[in-house]
Amino acid sequence: MKETIIALLDEALAALKQQGVLPADIAPTIKVDPTKDKAHGDYATNLALMLAKPAGKKPRELAEALVAALPESSAVSSTEIAGPGFINFFAATDAVAQVVQQVLDAGDTFGRSLIGKGQKVQVEFVSANPTGPLHVGHGRGAAIGDSICRLLEATGYDVTREFYYNDAGAQISNLALSVQARAKGLGPDDPSWPEDGYRGGYIEDVAASYLAGETIHADDRHVTAKADADDLDAIREFAVAYLRREQDLDLKAFGVEFDVYFLESSLYDDGKVEATVAKLIDGGHTYEEDGALWLRTTDFGDDKDRVMRKRDGGYTYFLPDVAYHFDKWQRGFGQVINEQGADHHSTVTRVRAGLQALETGIPQGWPDYVLHQMVLVTRSGVEVKLSKRAGSYVTLRDLIDEVGRDATRYFLAARRADSQLTFDIDLARSQSNDNPVYYVQYAHARVCSVLRRAEADHKPFDPALAVASLAQLEADQEKALMNRLARFPEVVEHAAGNREPQQVAQYLQDLAADFHTCYNAVKVMVDDDAQRNARLALGLATRQVIRNGLDLLGVSAPEEM
Repeated sequence: MKETIIALLDEALAALKQQGVLPADIAPTIKVDPTKDKAHGDYATNLALMLAKPAGKKPRELAEALVAALPESSAVSSTEIAGPGFINFFAATDAVAQVVQQVLDAGDTFGRSLIGKGQKVQVEFVSANPTGPLHVGHGRGAAIGDSICRLLEATGYDVTREFYYNDAGAQISNLALSVQARAKGLGPDDPSWPEDGYRGGYIEDVAASYLAGETIHADDRHVTAKADADDLDAIREFAVAYLRREQDLDLKAFGVEFDVYFLESSLYDDGKVEATVAKLIDGGHTYEEDGALWLRTTDFGDDKDRVMRKRDGGYTYFLPDVAYHFDKWQRGFGQVINEQGADHHSTVTRVRAGLQALETGIPQGWPDYVLHQMVLVTRSGVEVKLSKRAGSYVTLRDLIDEVGRDATRYFLAARRADSQLTFDIDLARSQSNDNPVYYVQYAHARVCSVLRRAEADHKPFDPALAVASLAQLEADQEKALMNRLARFPEVVEHAAGNREPQQVAQYLQDLAADFHTCYNAVKVMVDDDAQRNARLALGLATRQVIRNGLDLLGVSAPEEM
């Protein structure tokens, strides 16, 4: 319907240009939006206000000219001019009801498009250090990142999901020392405990497994413990594999899978870090000072130059990040999206600067970033801070065990990434309309219940009669629901383009509200066969769109609740 109105306005503009009412070279972007108050029509445009100045006319006068120039259309029952010059459109019932048939015909593909044209996109997300269980921040990254992938796939992109394992550096050394201390019978309160050691109960589990000589099957490796508490290298290899397996299990419980697991250590093993340093030096973008090697990142928009190689010969963390992203570029990913915590904000500029300094044709502003804020977990209004398993933070598994995968995923993806999120465990567990995921899923289950009742009453859904009777969906609540259904493809496209899955979550809550309002106002199981089947069709279309939307968030659509 929206596209129909835009096309009609485009024809009206052409007519006014031909008449000399508007300049011939004017080419405005026609904006048509749903109205908030249905008394003012179904859709509205501010086109007359936009063009009044270049046309040299008052907005209402131009609005009258636009309305007069609109071609006849069976899709629009009437128009009106409101306020300073807004044009409101009232959609014909037949035209609005067509969306029901469109949804039923398209099924699971309704809302999907091919605007991505098969372009390759790599999305890196979670990328947790293999030093402990995934925490709720990782969970938010997983929910947002996976939903972004689903949205991009739904709009025609070829998506690769990637997890970057930081399996090199000081944090891995601290992990190995912590497990070794446990293996030797020390506890976190012992004076000999490593200064930067990890203190969670999971360290004791790793040590016990290592001493028992167990074999760990992680995603890309199989490691058998040597059970030697003095062999730090063996402990390190085993601990990383153990915690990688734990994180894999957490992600599988969350319904998140990856296509590629990339190891930081491989950048060193394959010489890519050294090659990156050499390329930066050869390009003349580095200098030596105080025994360290610096990169002139200020030449590329950074607020100060950055150390690449420290005095002791070790590399700062941003240098392997540059090498890693150069590897992404070499793999042919013209579009890369990194979903990370807001604590990575400071790395964005320097990584991009390092990539520009390589002078290999990487565009400015590459890669894209989606940075999420922290998650505050509460129960009974009080912050929950600790996990028995992790010792110092709430784990993703804690939340899944408490409220289930669906609620966890929905809650973590339903707010803008750049806003802090309070995860209310009591709300997520509640079976009430205040719980957004329950509210949406209940709408889906409610349609299923109506269909079961129709079968039980020997009045099963008749698709042919329903399609022939869609014009009977005349109630205001039915029309509002159909208009909401029609917006779903646009929501998906916009959410994908802006990397904002919370737009889908908000749409689903609005759709569920429209459905519940309609269900309470309009009786479905009436005696009139035509009207009953038309209303059942509307329910089926609503159920389909809810299921399609929930799938984009990785949330199930139950048939009974």
